[in-house]
Amino acid sequence: MRFWSALIPLLLVPPVTAKVFYFPHFADGNGFAIKLVSLEAIGPPAGIIYYIDSERGSDQSNGTSQDSAWKSIERLNERIFGPGDRIFFRAGTLYAGQFKPQGSGGAGKPILVDKYGEGALPRIDGGGQVLETVLLYNVEQWELRNLEITNSGGTRVPKRKGVSIHAKDFGTANHIVLSNLYIHDVNGSNVKDQGGGAGIEWWNEGDRVPSKFNDILIENCHLVRTDRNGIIGSSAHWSRDRWNPSLNVVIRGNLLEDIGGDGIVPIGCDGALVERNILRGGRQRADDYAAGIWPWSCDNTVVQFNEVSGMKGTKDGQGYDSDWNCRNSLFQYNYSHDNEGGFMLICSDGGTKMPWNIGNSDTIIRYNISQNDGARLFHITGPVRGVRIYNNDFYVEKSLDILAVLHGNWGGDWAEDIRFQNNIFYVDGRARYDFGSSRNNVFDANVFFGNHVNPPSDPHALMHNPLLVKPGGGGAGRETLDAYKLAAGSPCIGAGAIITDNGGRDFWGTPVAAGAKPDIGAHAVPR
Repeated sequence: MRFWSALIPLLLVPPVTAKVFYFPHFADGNGFAIKLVSLEAIGPPAGIIYYIDSERGSDQSNGTSQDSAWKSIERLNERIFGPGDRIFFRAGTLYAGQFKPQGSGGAGKPILVDKYGEGALPRIDGGGQVLETVLLYNVEQWELRNLEITNSGGTRVPKRKGVSIHAKDFGTANHIVLSNLYIHDVNGSNVKDQGGGAGIEWWNEGDRVPSKFNDILIENCHLVRTDRNGIIGSSAHWSRDRWNPSLNVVIRGNLLEDIGGDGIVPIGCDGALVERNILRGGRQRADDYAAGIWPWSCDNTVVQFNEVSGMKGTKDGQGYDSDWNCRNSLFQYNYSHDNEGGFMLICSDGGTKMPWNIGNSDTIIRYNISQNDGARLFHITGPVRGVRIYNNDFYVEKSLDILAVLHGNWGGDWAEDIRFQNNIFYVDGRARYDFGSSRNNVFDANVFFGNHVNPPSDPHALMHNPLLVKPGGGGAGRETLDAYKLAAGSPCIGAGAIITDNGGRDFWGTPVAAGAKPDIGAHAVPR
């Protein structure tokens, strides 16, 4: 055991590469040339390794080996860490209170927090005694991996969180990674106006020094019963007169279950990427408005390859949303099903008459699949401009009576220049359309099959059965969606309108040629 205890720290140093030197004049007993191997580090110089073990450690130790591990999280909070340092919690141990580390890593030399040993994830429990179980305040270059985090008190408290990343009067905070965290039972307020609560939140502000984040990665985390929100970012600099957006924000591969209100919400970002996440059950306890995945006051957001289901209620209750003050939002290759509020909200408040309120413009929604989303497939309200909706599949089961498109006038403004092309509306239930006083709604080369009460005018519409493999046959998981491929002989093959800059691939990755008449729907039949 002593041998392995001594070896483990050596295994945790930065990656190395082997340089092999042959010395033919020195031979072993069998006459083979002896190889001498020189190990040369290719990573940055290692910092200090610290260990924490709540069962066997002591705060009087130096913390730099497993045999001299620290005991408490308070001891960790006293230390100012530096570039390349690593902090390892022993697997299966429990820590009460708040982890609020000090110090920052350096470029290419982040500070790593992880577990060591076999067993359950180390657990940090705020117990409702702190607002944030883990707080990264005015630090950068940190990576947190393989921890269990919870924060539940006897009563709900506004702004209670599992993990909070906060920059104030800091400038740009670079490189924060949250990976493989299990965050559960965070009972913040479910009232949005009270500040809610969250499993993970980032927040940037600053009166003296405008602050933002660059390079946030939230990946492969599992969030369960976090109230009010799952993963949300916010900014004091979201308005266009103070615009200082966070950059390179990536939210990827996370599983969110039984969330009180909103699921994933980037705010005040430019170029955020939200992909390959699964949200099962949002707005489970909130009475105010909430949706699944949506940007707010963001530019150039990409939302792709996600699955959202089980959103509760109709305030808003959609799986996806392109929201207030957003430009160039792209929703593609997503799956939405069984959301009571519908598939998609596109909105902005026309009542805020400020120069920096640009409304919602140039949203693209393509190659998505919606199955049995209720209330309304699309709710479009307020000053919304230039939306392009093409090559999506929408299936409505017999029990549903919905509005396929509902327009509203949030703040007194109606939408204009909304274009639907190459979509399949397959309705076994009942679908209606309400355009209000919106302007320039264009439908071209869509399929309206089934019970459409008042379908819009479409000069190249198809009313025939599109011959999907198994309409309504999708289940939990994207792997079930071959049901929405086009069967042989489908009238949708080669019947679509040409779309410039069409994304180059369908829902399954099949190439979509530029300049040729495409198929209608989310499936491009290989030619």
